[in-house]
Amino acid sequence: QVQLAESGGGLVQAGASLRLSCASSRGAFSSWAIGWFRQAPGKEREFVSGITRNGRTTRYIDSVKGRFTITRDYAKNAVYLQMNSLKPEDTAIYSCAARRQILTDQSIRDTAGEYDYWGQGTQVTVSS
Repeated sequence: QVQLAESGGGLVQAGASLRLSCASSRGAFSSWAIGWFRQAPGKEREFVSGITRNGRTTRYIDSVKGRFTITRDYAKNAVYLQMNSLKPEDTAIYSCAARRQILTDQSIRDTAGEYDYWGQGTQVTVSS
């Protein structure tokens, strides 16, 4: 079973940067596509970014394009979400999720139900 743990959240001012980490200590992490989701108070959870198992394909929602970058480090069994130029509307609990992906599948799913494993989440708060 894959166990995911997020870290790197915090309270920052608008314009600052944070790097979120999603690490796994168990499971074939390199076989999993990873997605980052966020949920703000009173709002539904939304897909933010994703990366395929081979790291060659990434995807972002429009509101974070050019500000967020997703990468993965196979040696560390980790995926990172670099968040720059943070805005108050980025405030949310950020969670990473994993789904098993076959080699020929280069799709990045944006629906939470298509992911098999989830971390506990990390709080990101951006003040104005």
